[in-house]
Formats: sequence, C-alpha cells, structure tokens
Amino acid sequence: MGPSTVGKFTDPILKKMVLWEEKDVFNPAVVVRDGKVYMLYRAENKITTFGKASRVGLASSTDGIHFQREPEPVLYPANDAQKKYETGGTEDPRVVEDDKGSYYMTYTAYDGKLARLHVASSPDLRHWTKYGNAFGGKYLDKWSKSGSIVSKYETDGRIVAAKIKGKYWMYWGDAQIWLATSDDLIHWTPLEMAPGEKPPVPLRAQALTLPNLKVVLPTRAGKFDSDLVESGPPAMLTDQGIRLIYNSRNIPAIGDKSLPEGTYTAAQALFDKDDPTKLLQRMDTYFMRPEKPYETTGQVNQVVFLEGLARFKSKWFLYYGTADSKIAVAVRPQ
Repeated sequence: MGPSTVGKFTDPILKKMVLWEEKDVFNPAVVVRDGKVYMLYRAENKITTFGKASRVGLASSTDGIHFQREPEPVLYPANDAQKKYETGGTEDPRVVEDDKGSYYMTYTAYDGKLARLHVASSPDLRHWTKYGNAFGGKYLDKWSKSGSIVSKYETDGRIVAAKIKGKYWMYWGDAQIWLATSDDLIHWTPLEMAPGEKPPVPLRAQALTLPNLKVVLPTRAGKFDSDLVESGPPAMLTDQGIRLIYNSRNIPAIGDKSLPEGTYTAAQALFDKDDPTKLLQRMDTYFMRPEKPYETTGQVNQVVFLEGLARFKSKWFLYYGTADSKIAVAVRPQ
C-alpha cells in the first residue's frame, strides 16, 4: 500500500483541507475483527509547520492483502489536551485488546523535538480516547517510543493483552529495549534496575538519557543490531516463552560491516513466560532485511520496520513499513 491523494481531511489545528496521506504511509498495526484484518497505519502529508505531520489512518481487508481505506484519519493532532505533545504528529501505532473487547493503542506523540509514548483506547477502532503519556513523573519528558504489550494471539485472530504475575507488561524503547508494567493498560511504570545492578555498556549516546532503567535487550557490537533495537508488533505469549519481534539499525563501524550504513533489519528474542525480564534466546542474525527496491529506496533508505502481526485464515501476516514510504506484508502458514 502506498501514498494516496484520494483522502482529504480538514485539519482542526491548521483549519484547512490537507491530503493527509499523499506523501508516505508506513509502520502499520493490525487487528482481526469480524472476519477482516483492520490496519491502523502512519500517514504523512507534505506541508505543515514542521514540513510534514503524521496521522493514523484505518483500512480493512477480507483477504489480508488488498485493503480499503477510510477517507479520513482516526487519530491525529487536534485542539485537545494532548495538542502540545502532538504538533509534529501521531505516529507508529501498535494495538491490542483487553478481555472485554476494548482496544488499546500505544503510539508516538511528537512535538517537533521530543517523542513521547502515548496511549489511547477505542471500542470500535474508529473513535479513540486519548490518555496522554504512558509514563508520568520523572519519565514524563523523557524520549520514549515503541510500546509492545505482551499478548496472547488467539486462534480467532484477536490479540489480547495478557497479565503475568497480576500485571500487564510492555517492551518499549528505540535505543535499548526496556520494560514497563501496568494495572490498566493506560498508566505504565518503567522497570528500573535493582540497587547495585549495572547496565550493559551503551553503544550510542541516547541510551545514556535513561540510566536507571533495566535493559532487557541491549544493542550488540559487531552485529546487525549494533546501533539501536526497537520493539516490533505486540509481544507474543506462548507456552515456550514470550516471543518479541524487534527492529534494529546497523552502523558498520561498530556493527555488521556487510550491511549498508543505517540499515534496519528485523530479528526475534525469546523471554521467560513467567519472568519477562529474563532473556532466554536471541537470534544471531536477522530474518528480514531490505532487499526489494521499495525497501531499499524511499524517504529513509534501507528500512524494513515491523509493527503488525495477524493470525488470519490459517496464516500469519506480518506487516511492515518499507523505507518509511510504503506498507508491505510477508505471509506464511501457521
């Protein structure tokens, strides 16, 4: 799926009509509902205060491949309580549901300088209530992104947030990967290191901005995930453990010299199902890298960025952004 000039939207802040997905569409979340795959995706128009703005659009499909788009975005910067945090856009959604059927989205609110992980909920995927920052207190104004909530992928396609030891758990971050817990899927508490615990040596400066947090998946020197690691789709709780698909970026000087500068690839890690902090296994190399022209060339070159995973019609559909410009899918049997 690529950009489109069909969708038109009257921006409530600019007070004018914009072609809200004419520049790029990418980084989708997916939900299975009523026999369809629903995709919530990041879309950008061409001109705003910051040169572009991101909004979240909605599309649906009966086969997981061909999608019908809604004409207007469903989550966007507006004249509401979150306006000051979202003037640069609402980005990179990930969606799960609770055991009562309400949907919860984690997304990036960007004010033009700082990214913050925000939360919203919806009964129907179209009407969303914003709750603001996932984190409060000393983490309110710290850079935060990419919330992957531990969930069960049910046989009917639902992605249902799961409690472990009475709490919801979320892998998050785009430098190292950290953890947070919640009682309600709205208010989250980052997991900090125990007294005397030492963090891994960071390979990039941004990892130093949150020095008290417990790193559960660090970057690795000499590998494809040398520069950053970032959560992918909602983490999958299985009998074998918690499977986390994650995105990563490489810098040849400290990482994999066979990959071009800044290449985003994808890999997987497995955590203990009873202790989400305990890493059991981690892939030695990526299972997906940019190869197709639409993956290697675009707004940001050399990018595959995985955010949506659906269990649908006896197959797995893995949705991802390509070069921060388009949306693609990879499919395999269950």
